[in-house]
Amino acid sequence: MARNFHQRAGRGELDIVAWDHQTLVFVEVKTRATAEFGSPARAVGPDKEKDLRRAAGEYQRRRGVLPGQSRFDLVNIVLSDPPEIEWFRDAFPVSRTL
Repeated sequence: MARNFHQRAGRGELDIVAWDHQTLVFVEVKTRATAEFGSPARAVGPDKEKDLRRAAGEYQRRRGVLPGQSRFDLVNIVLSDPPEIEWFRDAFPVSRTL
């Protein structure tokens, strides 16, 4: 549906917005060259979640999507050889989204 969606006002950016059947999925993608300092997911703390929720709320309002029809996923990518890719479905709760 969208890539790199930015809020009109604020810091929130949604990396990927896609439908998974009847669920609108907001996907945050975190990439690191190595896992030396831990999982890329560590970069998604409470402040980042808040920014993502605000952007998702704006996206849903613009498209007329109900909050109960969405979820947040997180994709971790470590650029090793071969690359390590982890997908976390329902990475954090939507209940505090809007």
